Amino acid sequence: MISILFGGAVAMVLTLIGTRWAIRWLAKRGYGQEIRADGPTSHHIKRGTPTMGGTVFIVATIVGYFAAKLFTMTPPSASAILVLFLFAGMGAVGFLDDFIKIFRQRSLGLRSKAKLAGQTFVAVVFAVLALQFPDERGQRPASPFISFIRDIGWLELPAILVIIWILLLIAGMSNGVNLVDGLDGLATGASMMVFGAYTLICIWQFNQSCATANGVGAKCYEVRDPHDLAVVAACLTGALFGFLWWNASPAKIFMGDTGSLSLGGALAGMAVMTRTELLVLLLGGLFVIVTASVILQVGYFKATKGKRLFRMAPLHHHFEMLGWEQVNIVIRFWIIQGLCVVIGLGVFYAEWVTG
Repeated sequence: MISILFGGAVAMVLTLIGTRWAIRWLAKRGYGQEIRADGPTSHHIKRGTPTMGGTVFIVATIVGYFAAKLFTMTPPSASAILVLFLFAGMGAVGFLDDFIKIFRQRSLGLRSKAKLAGQTFVAVVFAVLALQFPDERGQRPASPFISFIRDIGWLELPAILVIIWILLLIAGMSNGVNLVDGLDGLATGASMMVFGAYTLICIWQFNQSCATANGVGAKCYEVRDPHDLAVVAACLTGALFGFLWWNASPAKIFMGDTGSLSLGGALAGMAVMTRTELLVLLLGGLFVIVTASVILQVGYFKATKGKRLFRMAPLHHHFEMLGWEQVNIVIRFWIIQGLCVVIGLGVFYAEWVTG
């Protein structure tokens, strides 16, 4: 527990201090956000706001984790390192996208095929490595089974299909967070809630692990490194808590694709490692809802030959077009995300109680 608290505290302090320095450094060099010409007109005043702020909480999370390991003099685990690799790797793809936007002074960065190729490469490397590194009990970071709250025994997949499944999960969550990142503080606050939930889930799984005496029995969790995953989740939560200070409305800095892609990747990585691959769709319900709004908008537009289901997609822009204040949208969407987290945690605990 000490390493969990220590890592989260270090990451939070680093983002609180580091983000302020990053704002000055980025603003001095003119590394500001470009705004979509077809977006809400209220966003035009945000042009030039420093972006790529995700770099700060990526660094803070990694430093916080290794500081916790150094503080407790314990070695890092394969599961934690792999989640951090996915977190940083997806962030690197997003960084390239953000840098091209800034360098070429346009709202679009990497071409869609190049962006997809980068995401696919990082995700496939993660998936392949996650099926390696068995511990003394033969437990690997990832499982060949599709999971809900634990492995679903009759849904075992061959290795190639496991890799494809993990790839789809990573692509879905990373792009989901990317779509939600459209209003000041929205994606930061929503992601912080989910990683906070994963901190609690990992602590519970550690206390009821099949690898310990306390977890012996039918209800124990077959997760390779739950305590170390709790440290990673706590570092992510703390880092986002500190970043929200500067990212809340009116935002002094944006996370950019650097941040949104990395957070989505880390979220999917936590789901894979904790055997909660389907539960994450409930815990991250806001990301699913917003992504669904884009899919419905595109599908309806094509089916009706030009008609729109929403005034604008993603969903939060629809409410902007209706005249809602951005702060009201963010708070209400946070409430929705909070309800999703509460329900997800309730389902997780109910499964334990009912067996």
